[in-house]
Amino acid sequence: MNIDPDLREQTLSELLGRFTREATLLIKQERDLAKAELAKNGRVAAAGAAMIGVGGVFGLGAFAALTATFILALALVMPAWLAALIVAIVYGAIAGILALGGKNLVVKAQPLIPETIETIKEDIAWVKGR
Repeated sequence: MNIDPDLREQTLSELLGRFTREATLLIKQERDLAKAELAKNGRVAAAGAAMIGVGGVFGLGAFAALTATFILALALVMPAWLAALIVAIVYGAIAGILALGGKNLVVKAQPLIPETIETIKEDIAWVKGR
């Protein structure tokens, strides 16, 4: 192991001071690197979120066009108002089924942290018992 000759001539307090300065510098550099990485990842995530939003807008437009297609196709064999009503009723039924299914999933997922809640209850009971 090669030791810098200058280090051998320094006192312990000088070495500790140097170590403190260098450790502080290293920590600051690591913090700055983390900030830069987070900023870069944040920009990428923001761009991705924007793309999802724009995709959603185009998807909504496509859904609207498909709805118009259904109504116009049914209007060939019945009055247009009736075709629109039928499509609206079918969409409402689908929305209701999906909403109920989603509600059931949310209820099943509650509470999100059952083990933690249980251990906290046990801790409270233990403290009350003392």
